[in-house]
Amino acid sequence: MTLTFTELVETAKRVEATQSRLEKVRVLAAFFQRLTPDEAALAARFLVGTVFPEGDERELGVGYATISSVIEQLRSSKISPLIQEPPTLQEVYATLDKVSRASGEGARERKLVLLRGLFSRLSREELEYLLRMLFGEVRIGASAGVVLEALARLGGYTDEEIRRGYMLLGDIGELAKRVIAREDIRALSLELFRPVKPMLADMSYSPLEVLREHANYTSAEYKYDGIRVQVHVRNGRVEVYSRRLHRITEFLPDVVQKVREHLRASSAVLDGEAVGIIAGKPVAFQELVRRVRRKNEREGFLKSIPFQVYFFDVLFLDGRVLIDEPYTVRRRLLADALDGELLSTQRFVSSVDELKDFFEEAVKKGHEGVMCKAPYSNYEPGIRGRKWLKLKRADTIDCVIVAAEWGHGRRARWLSDYYLAIRDERTGGFAVIGKTFKGLTDAEFEEMTRRLLELKVREEGWVVHVKPQIVVEVEYSEIQRSPRYNSGLALRFARIKRIRFDKSPDDVTTLQELWKRYSEQRGAKAVGDASGW
Repeated sequence: MTLTFTELVETAKRVEATQSRLEKVRVLAAFFQRLTPDEAALAARFLVGTVFPEGDERELGVGYATISSVIEQLRSSKISPLIQEPPTLQEVYATLDKVSRASGEGARERKLVLLRGLFSRLSREELEYLLRMLFGEVRIGASAGVVLEALARLGGYTDEEIRRGYMLLGDIGELAKRVIAREDIRALSLELFRPVKPMLADMSYSPLEVLREHANYTSAEYKYDGIRVQVHVRNGRVEVYSRRLHRITEFLPDVVQKVREHLRASSAVLDGEAVGIIAGKPVAFQELVRRVRRKNEREGFLKSIPFQVYFFDVLFLDGRVLIDEPYTVRRRLLADALDGELLSTQRFVSSVDELKDFFEEAVKKGHEGVMCKAPYSNYEPGIRGRKWLKLKRADTIDCVIVAAEWGHGRRARWLSDYYLAIRDERTGGFAVIGKTFKGLTDAEFEEMTRRLLELKVREEGWVVHVKPQIVVEVEYSEIQRSPRYNSGLALRFARIKRIRFDKSPDDVTTLQELWKRYSEQRGAKAVGDASGW
């Protein structure tokens, strides 16, 4: 029996209706059990609120105005719709795929026709769920974590085994497909030219904390303020991927050239940072973002901004998968395979004074701070944890903008007061932690207003609610408890440091992490100068 979109929505409703995580997992496991592998791939993505595989650059290119136009046309139509069979999930996906591919003259009208045909076949409840997914207001029924647990239960895997498989494949749909097809997820390994999510670092508040966490011995590296890149190489072919798993090779030809010139290996997967350098100093991150996002400016930037790439890890080398090797082994192999100019600046330290000195050295050279890595640690794709720790002076988190208010006075023509939200791992949705209008230039306010209006979901008075898509890095002085927001927390003196075009809403800080930081902040206040600063 072919899976209908109705059945998917009914399953999502059952998952949303229960507070029990075990019951959510049971419902989803039973649902996936009766699907074909291809149906499972689509269902897994739709359940976590996405249409296309992670790393896929297709976009629907439809906003609030287009959707509203379609719905208004359906409401005003005087022709009674013919009784139709509900669409299958495959039919819904195929229509959205056609919408994403519509381009050129008349594209908007073709998109309208496609969406009108799809929406007319959906019940009110089904349309509501589809719109929620398209606008990203909430997860459609389950967080990725719950879906992964259901797949683990169905396939007889531990949670750790299924999460590892997910990180190696980089797409929850592909993972679901393989589980249903009874492929051995434990046998999955890193493959060339199939990028994996990068390993991520937790925040540390002091040199002393770092050394305690890493048993009084850590590897400190400059924390470069650039674009995270993953470079795959085999027999002269070089491809560059972003942290969102997008292929960006053509935007960074200088990185490709340097790898070809300085890599002493026939095949490799390298993890590093691409940094613009002028007069020996790193260029602001925002300039790098413009370089990657604006294809027509590439030639100008090639002439004006020389790029350097610094590699700090190797995941694969000459046929050998290295993610389970300790950091010290990976670093030694990386140094053997690359010329020194492409290696990140690194030093092993065992005292607070050594770490402080290295930190000051990094900051004086224009870098953000240092990354500290436990020497024994393996490489965990997509995992944020304490094996890697960021040490910076200013506290920052990544937030997604979920709404904005029209400004006042000089800022009256811009959406300039932004509602900041972080991801709640428990529900898969977003929780607001405050507002800010600080940090952006007039030009950035103007550009942000244009982009937010394209993402508009609805408008209530001065407030424009938007699809949660734009990620910003936010500086703050302190985390406070607050009954005002559903998160229970608020940032004091929040200020947007930069817009993170390289990050997706799934990359933002989690509510659970912020509560942890709040507890650590209180502990740090208690110990005072004993922190090591």
